[in-house]
Amino acid sequence: MSLIDEIVKRAKANRQRIVLPEGTEERTLKAANQLITDGVADLILLGNPNEIKKLATDWGLGNIPKATLINPSESAKKEEYAQLLCELRKKKGMTIEEAREKVLDPLYYGCLMIKNGDADGQLAGALNTTGNVLRPALQIIKTAPGISCVSGAMLLLTKAPAYGQNGLLLMSDVAVTPEPTAEQLSEIAISTAETARVVGGIEEPKVALLSYSTKGSAKSESIDKVVEAVKLAHEKAPELKLDGELQADAAIVPAIASSKAPNSPLAGQANVLIAPNLEVGNISYKLVQRLGNAEAVGPILQGIASPVNDLSRGCSIRDIYTMVAITANQAIAANNRK
Repeated sequence: MSLIDEIVKRAKANRQRIVLPEGTEERTLKAANQLITDGVADLILLGNPNEIKKLATDWGLGNIPKATLINPSESAKKEEYAQLLCELRKKKGMTIEEAREKVLDPLYYGCLMIKNGDADGQLAGALNTTGNVLRPALQIIKTAPGISCVSGAMLLLTKAPAYGQNGLLLMSDVAVTPEPTAEQLSEIAISTAETARVVGGIEEPKVALLSYSTKGSAKSESIDKVVEAVKLAHEKAPELKLDGELQADAAIVPAIASSKAPNSPLAGQANVLIAPNLEVGNISYKLVQRLGNAEAVGPILQGIASPVNDLSRGCSIRDIYTMVAITANQAIAANNRK
């Protein structure tokens, strides 16, 4: 069974309520129809129910009426959500009138559903920018306990079983925080280890914080940041198998690790790779994807108290299907922590 199949199987076994705010978008509706057919999640589609049903009929999507269809502007809960939003944002000066206007935005409405306990996760981005998807999530749901920054992890399903966990590696941050501080880098490492467990099914994440230096082979401020991040991560999550600073080969090749980092607890068997900044992470995963012919799944947003994920506007129906299942896996873990 492939990893994606395993992710879908876990979602089916513990169905979560996932909001799709872009409820009239064609790819989203077609993915939703298949998700309902397969029983992957209990879907909540936001938009005009009559329009959604008409589009479903036009496109032959017979299961769409089985989803919960909500028009935020006509919802019986819109005033309750407006009051909740106003309370959450009152220190930022939000008025009830402003809150009532925001609630009409499906991206805000979905996050308020999650905050109010009426949904478990949200997926958007087929029509909206990352900033638009993240803004209400950070304002309403906020970051997870002990985490101050959001990051994006990529699942890399390589065809090189000698590396990672039978060819599976996670890389982060590839999507959100351009120049993380040492504190943020430590949080990204801990968050990605959690994603490795919850989504990747990796029982023992082995986390390498990457650099162009291995254990003092070079000196610079950027290396110092990685070293400090390792120290902070050990303090926050002492049970986590984590090491750095390591060059990429010393992180994933046992023979090189034995030479360059003989005392590393990872012993060249890292399955989670933490880039020192977004530039390195983004470039690296795309090179692995293209030159190594690896399947890249994500980015999976992490660090939010309840899962909100972002799609590329060029996403496929399959991408949406997979990301709903991933969001459901994250929601299962988030609900278990409550």
